[in-house]
Amino acid sequence: MNKPIYVTEPSLPPLEEFIPYLEKIWENKWLTNNGEFHKEFEAQLAKYLGVKHVSLFTNGMIALQVGMQALRITGEVITTPFTFVATTHAIHWNNCQPVFCDVEPETFTMDPDKVEALITPRTTAIMPVHVYGNPCRNKELRRIADTYGLKLFYDAAHVFGVKKDGVSVCNWGDLSMLSFHATKVFNTFEGGALVTNDEKMKSRIDFLKNFGFADEVTVVAPGSNGKMDEFRAAYGLLQLERVDGEIAKRKKVAERYREELKDVSGIQMLYDQSETLHNYAYFPIRVNAKAYGMTRDNLYDKLKAHNIMSRRYFYPLCSDFPTYRGLPSATAENLPVATRVAQEILCLPMFADLTPEMQTAVLDIVKHA
Repeated sequence: MNKPIYVTEPSLPPLEEFIPYLEKIWENKWLTNNGEFHKEFEAQLAKYLGVKHVSLFTNGMIALQVGMQALRITGEVITTPFTFVATTHAIHWNNCQPVFCDVEPETFTMDPDKVEALITPRTTAIMPVHVYGNPCRNKELRRIADTYGLKLFYDAAHVFGVKKDGVSVCNWGDLSMLSFHATKVFNTFEGGALVTNDEKMKSRIDFLKNFGFADEVTVVAPGSNGKMDEFRAAYGLLQLERVDGEIAKRKKVAERYREELKDVSGIQMLYDQSETLHNYAYFPIRVNAKAYGMTRDNLYDKLKAHNIMSRRYFYPLCSDFPTYRGLPSATAENLPVATRVAQEILCLPMFADLTPEMQTAVLDIVKHA
């Protein structure tokens, strides 16, 4: 390919459709601090997701940090090593210690059967991740959290629009965090949100993301500055009108990939879970070097040589980074499945505007490597 094919590409609305929103912002001269578009976006987003309350943030990382504060999480937090490092960093920034739990080989999400053995008197929360948009085993995790009196805080960065049994997975847990980063299925350039069905929790979150202000003269908590501005809120409203169509396009790409790669020896794919409406945020494959004839890294290099940018996502594991590898739970012996998956995982290009010609270029390399 003459033009690079990237692992992802943001979906953007026609520029002319965004201009009226900008003109309204110029007319109002209200750029941030809970403006008209901010309020409308929160309401429309809650309606789309089928949840009671949404609090918008400038990005998902700050949403994670504030969410932990809102839940008053301390001590140890059981989480997954197979995630973007923001998950682990948010725990660290709250002066808590991440405790890594292994993942399931079928979905790469936290393995509930491994959680209870990691609980200590210092454990206060479980922070699972819906990896690649695959919902975790919520019933099992909820049971464990309730049994031991733990908070259940989902990093739901990948699951915008995902439903299980007809219900948004954002309804799960004590809180769920969404990311609207440019690489996500639904983006607001940068952005994020916390989702809750508790009105009091919504109020606490809104205090914490705005310096702790309850009113003009009262500060009730040592808050942060995590507010989303009017530009991104307006853009989010426009994106909401298009997101279902973008997900439908992604599904077609995934269906073609699956059909053409199903008989390739050594290539393992993830398939849709039962009773789940997926968003096709990513298209990961596992490369079994012995059966495939080359390693994951060999395939990554070959794709790159043809101007196709795949990504070894998530590699390395968070538990392998120098910042965290000294933790007792970070050993490879404690994380055999995650360690193996991280060595074999490769995300192929996946975005709504991935043309059939681009798809063919990707498939030709993978099928004939």
